[in-house]
Amino acid sequence: MEKFEKLKEVIAAAEADATSFYDKGNKAAGTRLRNAMQELKVLATDIRKEVTEKRTHNN
Repeated sequence: MEKFEKLKEVIAAAEADATSFYDKGNKAAGTRLRNAMQELKVLATDIRKEVTEKRTHNN
């Protein structure tokens, strides 16, 4: 559950950068947003692995 909470934190933090990039054209915010999206991808993959492991070990 710890990684899921981290995922939510990254999304919340990235929201301001998404607004700055898409609405205001701030290129630096776009870079920060891309980095956040990469972090989300890694976290999502880790969460998927954890879920699979838990399902496998509980059966």
